[in-house]
Amino acid sequence: MVPTLFSDTIVALSTPPGAGALAVIRLSGPAAMGITAAVFSKRGLPEAAGHTLHYGTLRDPQDGAILDEVVVALYRAPRSFTREDVVEINCHGSDYVVRQVLALLLRQGARLAEAGEFTKRAFLNGALDLAQAEAVADLIAADSALSHRVALNQLRGGFSQELRDLRGRLVKFAALLELELDFGEEDVEFADRPGLARLLAEVRGVVAGLLRSFELGNVIKNGITAVIAGRPNAGKSTLLNALLREERAIVSAIPGTTRDFIEDEVSMEGLRFRFVDTAGLRDNPADEVEAIGVRRTRQRVRQAALLLYLFDLSEMSPATVHAEIQELTAGLALPVLAVGNKADLTPAASQEAFIADFQAHQPGSATQVPLVLIAAEQQRGLDSLQTALLSQVRGSTLENTAAASIVTNVRHARALETAAAHLAAVQAGLDAGSGTELLAADLRHALAALGEITGEISSEDLLTSIFTEFCIGK
Repeated sequence: MVPTLFSDTIVALSTPPGAGALAVIRLSGPAAMGITAAVFSKRGLPEAAGHTLHYGTLRDPQDGAILDEVVVALYRAPRSFTREDVVEINCHGSDYVVRQVLALLLRQGARLAEAGEFTKRAFLNGALDLAQAEAVADLIAADSALSHRVALNQLRGGFSQELRDLRGRLVKFAALLELELDFGEEDVEFADRPGLARLLAEVRGVVAGLLRSFELGNVIKNGITAVIAGRPNAGKSTLLNALLREERAIVSAIPGTTRDFIEDEVSMEGLRFRFVDTAGLRDNPADEVEAIGVRRTRQRVRQAALLLYLFDLSEMSPATVHAEIQELTAGLALPVLAVGNKADLTPAASQEAFIADFQAHQPGSATQVPLVLIAAEQQRGLDSLQTALLSQVRGSTLENTAAASIVTNVRHARALETAAAHLAAVQAGLDAGSGTELLAADLRHALAALGEITGEISSEDLLTSIFTEFCIGK
């Protein structure tokens, strides 16, 4: 038995609750093998090798009643997820069976695990660092190809290794600065100031790159909200249905049919979009209900990550489209995609003239609005729309997400911001010729911020906050 930090043994259901074909009940701790052996029909379980499967029955020692036929998987410390002895009991997925098995194991001395306690033990026993532990939760919650890929990269330690390398290089200089403080009265310099400046420039560049990746990482992890807005009867509900490939919204020729939000999600090339169909925008709503819908549309646009401004190509001019987009997004740094609908009702020559005129009316190179022409009812032009959507969201930054370190966690981003601020202070101190005490203090704070990400520096409150967000059994 390999010693760990914990003397008790925990147990929990590790598969989702509810009836199913199978359920997995997991134990971890020094008594995991003994507790299981006390209720398992097969002899010799405590002496069995790790990474083996054993078929048998679970019996209540008090009356000999058989609870279920099961397969028991054994993982011996330290070659397990928690680096403790771990047993996984594969039983039938009846709610009744699960309750009875858990009660039986609790009577034998196990205790119910807290939320995230298995992963917390893996962290505290050194199997994972804190960033990897958080990636476990991200991997469980991943609902797109990209979120899965980024979480898996972090779980395998790519992000953590990059941080450890940065921190390790800074630690060497920090140690030399601390040494200078020990010999302060002799006025000596052990830390090469030009070398520290070069290292700071490199490290600050990496930290800045990680911080820039957070915007993208947030999109990958949480998806992007794309609001479809425009005048009544422009075809917003038809477009939503076409994007979702189902009749999600009511479509009618009567203007103002949509009075409130209708939203749903769809995945495009690994990115999750939440499309929001909104009430049509017009200055004189037909009634108070529609007026409320228009106000809510404007509020929803202000909360969006991307605006699809949909307009009837056969009825609006390029100048009007630009004017309405500018009015709707005034004061917002919001990516906009102009989508001309009902292209099937507009001759090809008129479409070409519209495109040329639309480009001529662009307000400036810094605020270029891409234009896509579609026929939503006939589902024409949707491939071009999807390409434009992906381009607006990701640019070229997702090309190497499998290898790149992308920040998806708000806690990590805040720690990187703190580190960046203290590294900037070290640089300012070097430029100003500040004393060793100030340089060492700022460098210590920067190292602490980087260490918080991987858990090299952590508090019990932080760990509790992180792991209580995990599901029970993980």
